[in-house]
Amino acid sequence: MGKRIMTVDDSTSIRQMISFTLKNEGYEVMEAVDGVDALKKLSIEKVDMVLTDLNMPNLDGIELIKQLRIDEKHKFVPIVILTTESQQEKKQLGKEAGATGWIVKPFKPDQLLGVVKKLLG
Repeated sequence: MGKRIMTVDDSTSIRQMISFTLKNEGYEVMEAVDGVDALKKLSIEKVDMVLTDLNMPNLDGIELIKQLRIDEKHKFVPIVILTTESQQEKKQLGKEAGATGWIVKPFKPDQLLGVVKKLLG
């Protein structure tokens, strides 16, 4: 059984592309449509990593990260933000919330896999 990664994005096509890329490398993938959905699923499931979009309805990536970081179960889980945003201020907000890394969309599958492998070993 490979490591389990949750991808959180309100875009179905982005979730499918990430899932396809990760599953091809042997990772198990869980999907969530926004931060609220992710928190609900992560309250009963454990993952080795979270990949989240920044701008989503209901609960954005920054708030999701803050809520995950106060939960002992997810305190040290690597969380990478995948977003079209590249401003330094946004990256700083992500870092302050507890994000482990930042990838700007569009990204190449190899770039995503490189980050995942680096963080998961």
